[in-house]
Amino acid sequence: MSRQRIHFKTFGCRTNQFDTQVMRTQLRHFALSEREEDADTIVVNSCTVTNGADASVRNYIRSARRKNPEARIILAGCGSHSKGEQLFDDKEVFGVMGHSEKERIDALLMREEPFYEIGDLEHVDQTIVTEFVGKSRAFIKVQEGCDFACSYCIIPAVRGGARSYPLSQIEEQVRVLAAHGFGEFILTGTNVGSYGKEIGSSMAELLQRLSQLRGVRRIRIGSLEPIQIDAAFLALLDEPWMARHLHIALQHTSDAMLSRMNRRNAYASDLRLFEHLSERGYALGTDFIVGHPGEGEPEWREAMERIARLPLTHLHAFTYSQRDGTASSTMRDIVRGDIAKARHRELSEAIAEKNYAFRTAHAQELDVLVEGGKAGIYNGLDQYFNRIQIHSDEDLVGNWVRIEEAEVTQKGNRVVYA
Repeated sequence: MSRQRIHFKTFGCRTNQFDTQVMRTQLRHFALSEREEDADTIVVNSCTVTNGADASVRNYIRSARRKNPEARIILAGCGSHSKGEQLFDDKEVFGVMGHSEKERIDALLMREEPFYEIGDLEHVDQTIVTEFVGKSRAFIKVQEGCDFACSYCIIPAVRGGARSYPLSQIEEQVRVLAAHGFGEFILTGTNVGSYGKEIGSSMAELLQRLSQLRGVRRIRIGSLEPIQIDAAFLALLDEPWMARHLHIALQHTSDAMLSRMNRRNAYASDLRLFEHLSERGYALGTDFIVGHPGEGEPEWREAMERIARLPLTHLHAFTYSQRDGTASSTMRDIVRGDIAKARHRELSEAIAEKNYAFRTAHAQELDVLVEGGKAGIYNGLDQYFNRIQIHSDEDLVGNWVRIEEAEVTQKGNRVVYA
C-alpha cells in the first residue's frame, strides 16, 4: 500500500489525547509523521463541544487539504458523531470513524475506498497504551460517557452513557506506564467521578488499588462533580500519593443559573464541601460558564459575591458558546458578547488573586515533577497544581524535585535549584 505515513491532529480534552494514543498504539502497517505536510493520511481526532469547536475542526480540514492536497483525511472523535455524515457526504473527508472503531484503525486505514464506520456508543476500549509522546505525566482513561443532562452540553449524545473500564485493565495500564518511567497519573474520562457505579466499584476503590502499584508516586483526578465526592473518597485525602489539588466542576454559583443549566449541584452544599477540602490543605479548581442565557446582572452579582466566599485557587472559565442540539441553544435572554467578555475577565482576575494568596501560603516543601525546559530554565507542576519555574545548571526534565521554598510573584512561582 502506498500510503505509509500517518499524522494525528488532536482537538479538545484529555480524553481525546488518550484516544489518540490508543490509535497510535494500534498502528501496525504505518509510520508516524510529525508534520501534516509529509503525511499520506491525516487523522483528525475532533471535538464538538461547541459550534466553535466544530468550526475549528472544519477549518483545519480545509487548511490541511490546501497544504497537502494528496493526503487522505480521516475524521475521528466526537465530531464524527455530530458532523461526520455531512462532511463525508460533502467529500471533505475520505473516511469517518466513530469512537468504537479506534482499535480498528489499522485495518480502516488500509482501505482503498472511502468509508463511513460510525460504530456504536457502548464500546469500551481494551488497548493498553505504552507511552505518551512528549509527556512526563500519563493520562489514564478510566471511564467513557456521561449520564448527566446539562442543558448546554452535547457530549452525552456523542460519547454515550457512562460506562467504566474494568479495574484490572486500568491496573495493567498503570503498571505498563510505570514500567516506562511514568510516576504521576491523571485519571481522565468523560465524567470521571461516575467511575464504578455500574460495575460495583467506586472512585475511592480505584484510587486505593492504583496507589498500591509499584512506581505510582502521585495521582491526580481530572474532574469531579460535587455529588460524586463521598465519605469513602474523603477518607483518602491525607494519603501521600494524592495530589493536593482537586478540580470540582461547579459551572456557576447562582442557584437560578444552576437550575437553568440543569445541574445537580447547589451553592450551599458546594460551599460546605469546598470549605472542608480547603481545611484539609487542598487547592481547589473549578469550571465556570460565563454568559449562559438568562445570566442577568442580578444573577451575575450574586455569583461573584458567592465566588468571593469560595476557597477557589484555580479556574477554567468558559464564555458560553452555543451548541446546536442542546436545550440551552433554544433559550432566550441571550447575554451580549461584550458583557460576557467583561464578566469572564472579572471572574478570572478574582481567582488569580485567590491563587496568589494560596501560593504565598503554600510556598514551602513543594514536590515538583519537571515536565520540560532547556538552557537552564525548567518548569513543572507542584502537588497543588501550580506551575513553578526552576533555574538550574542540571538537566531536570523528567525528574522529581523537592523545593524547600519558592519565590512567589503575581505571575507565578520560581526557584534557583542547585
